[in-house]
Order: sequence, then structure tokens, then C-alpha cells
Amino acid sequence: MERRAFLALSAVAAPTLTLGCSPSRNANATVGDDPAARKASATAGNDRAAPSPAKRKLLLVFFSRAGENYFNGGRKLLDVGNTQVVAEIIRGSLGCDLFQIQPVEPYPHDYEATVQRNAREQAENARPSIVNLPPSLAAYDSILIGSPIWNVRVPRIILTFVEKFDFAGKTIYPFTTHAMSGLGHAIEEYTSACRGATIREGLAIRGEKADQSRPDVETWLRRVELLA
Repeated sequence: MERRAFLALSAVAAPTLTLGCSPSRNANATVGDDPAARKASATAGNDRAAPSPAKRKLLLVFFSRAGENYFNGGRKLLDVGNTQVVAEIIRGSLGCDLFQIQPVEPYPHDYEATVQRNAREQAENARPSIVNLPPSLAAYDSILIGSPIWNVRVPRIILTFVEKFDFAGKTIYPFTTHAMSGLGHAIEEYTSACRGATIREGLAIRGEKADQSRPDVETWLRRVELLA
């Protein structure tokens, strides 16, 4: 892969967390205090019991892309995006509510086509539309936000989400999957877009190692005092 293309999607191929999520593992409909939503939360992903009232104040939001991804200099087809893999590890540890960001216009299955779309969206400072945004995040005081890093930045669809809501007084815990960029500019972008929020230490997982990331994830969750 050319270095130019590599940089354009520097987080596409996170080992289970790169660009996206599989429709067959849709994690939406678990946000808020609706009883049906809590039931869905209890059975999705890790088959955990419904969160306690205290834990319902914690929300995990993520965007992930499956399909053809960068992988150790080549390409690999992912049934589940790298970021989703990491998100499911986090949810399995915390039992928190979950919202999966899904674009109205899905990103291409093809890696190079996704690189090109991301380049256009960054150049235009686009805000891609999201399916079924929750009406409010008022029930939550702490929010984990996960995404790949594409060309050193979070995908523009992440900004669509965070700019929709008031984060004043909330605490944000960023996590990313990446090829070589770590957290990229995620901290700066969340600081700018989420005025009044406290941005805690982030976690960056290399895409190729997403499915082996549980020890690093749990160490981070303990360090930021989300896991005992």
C-alpha cells in the first residue's frame, strides 16, 4: 500500500476496531431509561445483566467500519470493525449502555474508496448524517467515545454526534483504533467540540491487535477509575 493511502486512513485496520461495525451486530437501541432499551442492553453483545441504576449514568458510544481494512501493510476483510471489537470488550467489563453510530450513507466496503471518501469529508469539513440519533444524553454524566483514527483525525461522523449534544459538566473517555497514529488529534477535537466537558486520558489500540486488547483495555479502565 502506498504511504499516501496508508496515511489517509491511518486507523482503518484496527484489529477489531478499525473502520466500523457489522450490521449483524448492531448495538443501538440501548440508550436511556426505557425498559425495552434496558432489556436490549442486557442481551446484546456479551449477554450481561442489565446495568444497575448507577451504571446507567455511563454511556459507551462508538463508530466502527467492517469490510476491507489495512492490516500490517496489506489488506484484510473484517466481519466486525476493530473499534467495535474494542467497544465490546469495554462493555463486557462495565455493563454500560451502548450506542453504535451508523451513517445514513454507509461507508464503502472497499478500503481505497473509504480513504477517498474520508479525504473529501475532511477537506469539506463534512458532518455525515447518523441513523436514529438519541434525543438526549441528559441521563449520562460519563461517556466513552470510540472511533478509528483516519488521517490523524477522528472520522467526521464522530463530530456529527458530539456537536449534536450539550456535554457541559460531563466526563469524556476517548478510545481509538489506529494503524500508526495513536489518538491522533482526538483529544484536541473533543476539547473543541465538547465545550465544558472534562476529557480524561484516552486509550489507543493498534487495529491489528484489537482482538488481543483486553489486558490493555482493562488496565486503562482501572487507571481512569471506571473499573475497580
